[in-house]
Amino acid sequence: MLHHVEIYVSDIKKSREFWGWFLEELGYQSYQKWESGQSWKMNETYLVFVQAEDRFLEVPYHRCRVGLNHLAFHATSREQVDEMTNKLKDKGIEILYPDKHPYAGGESYYALFLEDPDRIKVELVAPEKGSD
Repeated sequence: MLHHVEIYVSDIKKSREFWGWFLEELGYQSYQKWESGQSWKMNETYLVFVQAEDRFLEVPYHRCRVGLNHLAFHATSREQVDEMTNKLKDKGIEILYPDKHPYAGGESYYALFLEDPDRIKVELVAPEKGSD
């Protein structure tokens, strides 16, 4: 079981706003908070977001470089994917691959794709049809 993931971000305020809302919608709870970071926890696993130091902000994150490509979360159902899609659109958050949504991952892969404030790709994946 994964214990935690720690991600350095360019703007902790923007990341708190984005990730706090998103993770709490999925059932995570705020776990730790300090001036330069915050974490959210579900069961025994937590995600930590920490403000990167200024000296490391010159080269921005890009998911195609070596390192983290994306984070994918389980949705409880296709309905939850649809509800989150609508909520994100209402918040003005762009949905990736809109011409293929919600099948951008393939014909039987029902998911929502978006980016966080640092352009880290995020997926919300519904259970396979018949298992939800």
